[in-house]
Parts: sequence; C-alpha cells; structure tokens
Amino acid sequence: MVAVNKLSDTFLRKILGKPYIGKSVIADGGSLSVRISKKGFIGWVFRYRLGGRETNPKWVSLGKYPETSIKQARAKRDQCRKWLDNGEDPTVELSLVKVKRKEAVTVKDALEYWLVEYATENRKNVDKHRAQFSRHLYPYLGKYPLEKTTKPQWLECFDRIKKGISNERKGAPVAAGQVLQASKQALLFCRKREYAKSYVIDDLSITDVGRKQNKRDRVLTEIELHDVINQVKCGYFKEYYSNLVWLLIVFGARTQEIRLSTWTEWDFNKGLWTVPKVNSKTSELIIRPIPKSIYPWLKTLKEKNQKSGYVLGELKRSEAVSAYGSSIWQKLNHETKWTLHDLRRTLATRLSDIGIAPHIVEHLLGHSINGVAGIYNRSQYINEKTVALEKWLNIICILED
Repeated sequence: MVAVNKLSDTFLRKILGKPYIGKSVIADGGSLSVRISKKGFIGWVFRYRLGGRETNPKWVSLGKYPETSIKQARAKRDQCRKWLDNGEDPTVELSLVKVKRKEAVTVKDALEYWLVEYATENRKNVDKHRAQFSRHLYPYLGKYPLEKTTKPQWLECFDRIKKGISNERKGAPVAAGQVLQASKQALLFCRKREYAKSYVIDDLSITDVGRKQNKRDRVLTEIELHDVINQVKCGYFKEYYSNLVWLLIVFGARTQEIRLSTWTEWDFNKGLWTVPKVNSKTSELIIRPIPKSIYPWLKTLKEKNQKSGYVLGELKRSEAVSAYGSSIWQKLNHETKWTLHDLRRTLATRLSDIGIAPHIVEHLLGHSINGVAGIYNRSQYINEKTVALEKWLNIICILED
C-alpha cells in the first residue's frame, strides 16, 4: 500500500522550538510519525510490528527535524518497510547502518590493517610498503572512506608517482607499479577478512599505471670491482657504507641481511654467521662460514660497534641505504648503472666461472632450493661454502692494488 504523506515543512517550521500544546504524535503516513515535545522539539519515528497484529508494536527513531528533513525521513520509512517485507527488524538494521557509518574504514585504515595483520609477518619489505603508502597515498587518499574512493582518485596518485611531483621528485614508473600491486593485495586481504570492501583498483594492471621492473643481468667488470674494493679500502665512502659494501662483496648477502645484522648472529668460535629467519627473504636460516682472513677486520669492527649491537653500528632505513647504493656507480664514474644487489650477481657469476657447484652458490646466496633436494636435503655444505669463499677472497685480493 502506498503511503499517503500528510505533514509539510510549513507546519513543522511553525511549531519548531516553540511552546506546544497540541497532539504529541502526528502521523505522516505509512507508519511514519513525528513526536513533538511541549518545548517544540520534533523527532521522526517509525511504528511497526514484527510477526503480525498479535505482537506488540515497536517504535524506532529516524532522526530529528530539521536535521532529518521530511524527504529524508520518508526515504528512511520506505527502507524500513522493505526490511519488514524481508522479515528483518528495522531497529536492528538501522543500528547496523549507524555502526557502519560511524566506523567507515578509510584508505589508511585498510592499508595499515594489511601492513599490521599480514605484511609484518609475511613481507620482508614491509617497511618499504609502509614508506610508499605514507609518501604517495596517505596524504591524498588516506582520510577518505575506502568504499567511496573512485578510480580517478587512485589513478591521480599513481600518475603522481609515475611522473613525479612538479619536478621536485623524479618520475618512478616502477615504483608506481609496486604501489599498485601492494594496494591490490591489501584491499583483497581486507575483503577476505571482511574488514572493508572495495574493488576500485581490481582491474588495473602494472602497465596501466607504470611499468614492470626490468630483469637485471648486471655483473661488475674486473675494473669496476677493482674500483669499488679500493675505494672501500681507502675510505672514499662514508664509514657505514664502506663496511656495508665490503660485507656485500665478501658474502654476496642481501643488503637487508647486513643492514639488520647484530653481533649475536656472528659466532667467531664456530666461524659461522647465521642470518635469522626474520631477516631472511626466504624465511629460512642462512648459515655462512666466516673466512678466517677477515677475522681481524671483523673483530675490530665489533669493538667499535658492539655498544649499538648492530654490525654496522646503527640501523638505517632501507630507503636511505638503497638510495646511497644506487648512486655509487656515479661516484666512481662508471659508465653503466649498477646497484648493491648487483654485487650478489657478481659473486655468483665469478664463483660459477671458477667451477664452484651451482648448489653451493645458491646456498651462499641464501636462495630457496627447489624440488626434492630442498625438502629432504637439509645439509648446509659448510665445508664447501668455506672453500668457495676462500677462493673468492683470493680473487678479491688479486683485484686490490
């Protein structure tokens, strides 16, 4: 049955906020009414029954006038009637709507939820994700309810990363793709956990907002490696980075394994450096022998940095280390760009060239071993890795002046 509306704004404005002695409840139609106090305060109510006429009537508030206009009150009434037709209690449904509106999940809430509940335990580069979100998304989208954001809003953020901001920052198309991928994973996680729901960027791909990172095959030449080693030895770089680069060259470790390394990982009695699972990209222990020829240097470094606990004397942010490492090739006037990660590839290539078995090289690098060998063969090949590193240090010594 179609509700016949009876109330008007003209009537309600006349009594609003003024002494009132008329009927306290006036029907508008379709079970919608207003309650009017003696002081002229007006509130909308919806009267209904659950289960038929044999049940007691119930009342639910639909808001106050004029904050809730006649048009809005009637729309709420119609929604209540729909809920009743579906066997749902309007009081319960309205309370759920209020909770949802009050606790609307913002973009920042959703991304932080993924960072805390998932990425912290499952992503080794969680700090990088958080820094990218904080720099590129939170200032522009962070405060908005996730479900109300639009694709153009997200695309503006990705374009800002890709093209740079008013020439203040270089364009970074690869970073734009990385932020998209992390954001999509975060929103999917939120949906699965029923924390928040949004499909706004689901159909975007990396190539829509930036580009994929090129596969790298950069290996330093003997001359380039000679330059790096000698500049490290003569203190050309800042002390922190000289020590970092030297350890990267010697062990072929990942930058984060050294950046996060503490002296508790280094056992000079057994001659082993054990990278804990929490610092390992593969979430597995990485055990590397410590070449005896670098013992004196390491022990001197420990005396200097032991108080901090960190092998490098302090904990720098991954972004700062990456930025500095990416500029070393320019400082040395090398023609072709290389990064700190390319030192790992250089060690792996040189060891393979001198006949070190591939699986030993993989173990030194801390790669996961695939197939049956990775499941059943738990050997650390300490002796073989020791021989490999000794041969590698002999090559390094030859490259030194």
